[in-house]
Amino acid sequence: MSSRRVTDDACGIAQAAAVVGDWWSLLVLREIARGHVRFDRLAGELGVSRKVLTERLRALTEHHVLERRLYQDRPPRYEYVLTEQGRGLVPVLVALQDWADRWLLGDGTLTGEAADHGAEAQRVASLVGQAVPAGLRLPGTDGRSHDPVAAAPRPTVLFAYPAAGVPGVPAGLAGPPIPGSAGCTLENRQFRAAWPRFEAAGIAVHGVSTQTPGEQAAFARAEDLPFPLLSDARLQLTAGLRLPTFRAGQDLRIKRLVLVVGPDRTVRHTLFPVTDIPSAVEQAFTLAAGDATG
Repeated sequence: MSSRRVTDDACGIAQAAAVVGDWWSLLVLREIARGHVRFDRLAGELGVSRKVLTERLRALTEHHVLERRLYQDRPPRYEYVLTEQGRGLVPVLVALQDWADRWLLGDGTLTGEAADHGAEAQRVASLVGQAVPAGLRLPGTDGRSHDPVAAAPRPTVLFAYPAAGVPGVPAGLAGPPIPGSAGCTLENRQFRAAWPRFEAAGIAVHGVSTQTPGEQAAFARAEDLPFPLLSDARLQLTAGLRLPTFRAGQDLRIKRLVLVVGPDRTVRHTLFPVTDIPSAVEQAFTLAAGDATG
């Protein structure tokens, strides 16, 4: 055995690459994180041959990244879901996307902003007509876990923001201010002020960031927010919808955006990039109210 091989045996990067370093394996994981868990749907989304897809699914299952679950008896049909080990790869997928958005699809600038017609804007716009993955549960500021989409038959306004500041609690935006990262407190206050109109119109409002539940709870108490903030610290929703992110300090933050989601979990409208916060809140209300009465 060569010295390089001995080194690889003790190298986590080499060992991880042996499991998921293949192009198709990474894309299979991307689609499963998006909620496409059945063979035919995976094949259609990826445009891959059934032989290649079968091989990748088998390998990922053998490495305990995926688990097969029976969903139909006659004939037997299986869906593929992430194991706990597989969910540990979700931050890797998001980090790869963030790196490519910045260095391959962007100009290398570290920013919380986005171009109106850039790759990130196109990806967010393409969410219209797609479903928020089922089975997602995110911890909320009320101490309960929440589906990002309201349970009642009403539309949901889901607004994502980088990180709101809390007195005595670092927001994680270390170093010089990053363009597009400020304004999160203002955004929450704008939704708080408009909350009675949303509630009267039968529209649910959920805020989401990658901050920890503790950080969010402290902020929600300080601001007396009437709606829940949801923590996507494990990046499940971010990966499921391929939301645009940027790195602030040591943390990945979601860029500011608003989704209007129907009671069927389908994204009806997207607002991104958000540069005028008061206008975005008003636009979200108008769009969601139209869906509620339509």
